[in-house]
Parts: sequence; structure tokens; C-alpha cells
Amino acid sequence: MTFEFREPHREASPVLIGISGPSGGGKTYSALRLARGLADGQPFAMIDTENGRALHYADYFPEMRHAHLRAPFSPARYAEAITDADQQGFPVIVVDSASHEWEGDGGVLKMQEAEFARMGSKEGARMASWIAPKSAHKDLVRALLQVKAHVILNLRAEDKVEMVKVNGKTEVRAKESLTSILGWIPICERRLPFELTASFLVTPDAPGVPKVIKLQEQHRAFFPLDQPISEDAGKQLAQWAAGSSSVGEPQAQPVKDTGVSQAGKVTEPASPAVEFASEPQRRLIFQRAKEAGVETAELKAILVELTGQDSSAAIPAGSVEAVLSAIEAAVANV
Repeated sequence: MTFEFREPHREASPVLIGISGPSGGGKTYSALRLARGLADGQPFAMIDTENGRALHYADYFPEMRHAHLRAPFSPARYAEAITDADQQGFPVIVVDSASHEWEGDGGVLKMQEAEFARMGSKEGARMASWIAPKSAHKDLVRALLQVKAHVILNLRAEDKVEMVKVNGKTEVRAKESLTSILGWIPICERRLPFELTASFLVTPDAPGVPKVIKLQEQHRAFFPLDQPISEDAGKQLAQWAAGSSSVGEPQAQPVKDTGVSQAGKVTEPASPAVEFASEPQRRLIFQRAKEAGVETAELKAILVELTGQDSSAAIPAGSVEAVLSAIEAAVANV
């Protein structure tokens, strides 16, 4: 067999966006604004699992076409609703909220409980009881990847804490994970935010202003991190998704100074285009910190000092080596 290799040309493709947050964070309003921009004046679909709460915005978004999704909230039911909306020709589908697929009545957690009980509730069957529910969730993800419409998944978020020993004393602090920011963790299967094109967290202290869980370089210009998610973000994202090369495309730049001083401190980069740390890079930071005995509070202090950010999700990829060096230096100075 002969393989033919051609020059790369980006083709039109739909986007999957995740907006997570607690009550008051502005996730529903943000999703509707983004959907309006993506739809470019056309009606868009709203799949509402929150007992009609999306209808609170009916006067502001008359182009919204609303449908209830009620229990059971199985992955298959979500896939059915999303596929149906896609087949009806809506250019954008908003799901508010997708968290019920994980923890709602009939969701993955309830499916696992039922399967575990069916197997006799024996400890040896616990792992096996996850096979069918997780397979159903993977089927939903595969269905999402086949949808022609843009899809926005709203996810609830809960604040979690952890108890740790610091200098012999127990401290309670915000839980750190790959998807957590300031202790807020999306309620969903833990890999779902990274299956999407982009994922954000919005919180009540700054409603609608995105905090990054996942954001690729080519989309960074669409989502200013100091402004609420807007219709303009949706319009630019729609142009990019349609294959336009005139919006959001990074320009080729000559290689310049890395922006890392001799002291290891990250300075202002020569170019404003910054790629955020990837999931493997963030995992490596947590692993090195754990191995070195660097506590979360100390790690956050390092991140703030070097990058101005207290979350690994928002640090530039180019600063990861400096962070790792600072972790080693912190241990050497003990």
C-alpha cells in the first residue's frame, strides 16, 4: 500500500465547548451569548435538564428553541436528544446541564450503583460494575464527535477541599486536580473537559469571565481572560470552524528570547501568542511537586511568582521548565 502525503489544509469542523461553574457563575447566560454568535442569527437549540431555567432568558434570546430533557439522564438519552436536534438542522446545540449525565437520576453514577447491586454488591465486583456505565459514557462522547452542529455543554461545578498535614498541623484547603481552579471541579467524567475543543470555568466573583481548563493557541484570541464570554467570541469561533484562515490564526514569528532570566523568573514574552501548559505538562508539575514534598500552597506561590497565575491551567507552556526548576530549588533550600 502506498500512502499519499499532502500539504495540510484545515477543513470546516464543528466545535465542542464546555462551560463549567457553580450557581451564579453565569454559565447559562455565557452559553447563550456564545450560541448566538456561533449561530449568526439563526435559531439554536437548547436542551434543558434544569426544569426550564433556561426559559428565564427567553426574552433576551427569542431565537432559542427550547426542549426539556427529563430523567432518566442516561448517556443514551443525552445522545438521543443531541442527535435529534442535529438532525433537525440546528447550527448550535446548548445542553444545560450535562452534569446530570454523570450524577443525575439514571446517570453514570446511578448506573454503576445499580450494576453493582445486580452483581451482589460484592467488593470483588466493584471494578466490573463500572464497565457498562463507562462504556455508555464513551458512546455519548463518540456521538458528540459525529454531530454536525456546534455543541456547548454546560456543567455544574462543586467546590472541594482536602485535608493535608503541614508542619505537623492539619490544614483544609482547596482541592487541586487537573480540572480544578480555586477548588472548583466540574461535575462530569474527569476526562470530558479535555475531550472538548475548549473548556472554561466561570465563577460568581466574575460572572462569565472564563478561567481556562483547556484552551488551544488557535482559539486564545477569541476568549480574553479579563472579559465575559460574548457573542463576538462565538462569531470568531464560527469563522474559524468554517475553515477561515483570516481569524485567530497564529502568525509565523522568528525565534526570539525565551523570556526566562538567569534567575529562572519568567519575564514578559516577546510575542503575545502564548500556548498554555498542556495536560501532560500540568500532570508533570503535580508529580514533581508531590515527589519533592512541595505543598499545594507553596506550589501556588511558585506559580504566582513565576507566571502571575495561581493555577497550572493558566500558565504558559514556555514557563513549565522554569516552574520545575523552581520546585527543585525549593527542595534544595530546605
